[in-house]
Amino acid sequence: MTQPALDENASQEQLNRAIEELRGALHEEEQQRPASQSASAMPSGANSSLIMDIPVEVQIVLGSTEMAVSDLMGLQKGSTVALNRRVGEPVDVMVNGRRIARGEITVLDNDPSRFGIKLTEISTGSKQA
Repeated sequence: MTQPALDENASQEQLNRAIEELRGALHEEEQQRPASQSASAMPSGANSSLIMDIPVEVQIVLGSTEMAVSDLMGLQKGSTVALNRRVGEPVDVMVNGRRIARGEITVLDNDPSRFGIKLTEISTGSKQA
């Protein structure tokens, strides 16, 4: 197997582990709920289904910069803003303001007019502030 294929398999395994960790945390939370809440609560499968349908904000962060207000006000059509990342560096995948992964920008195979992100690194389950 080639190195890119091995890297892709490792990334997929990390993603699968992260999903299983989330499922485990949901299961533990349901088991720790007091009996008074459990009696009136929906079945555990329904709770998981409800949670999986909650929309979250996903952002892909290409980079950032700081500039003075005077420079910001001087921007016009055709202006170029330099970012803090270089070409080829991974971008951050953010969910509700928390980085969950990093990846590389790619063109979608089925629609070359659109971009996508190929995940290259999944953040660990440790809580980030």
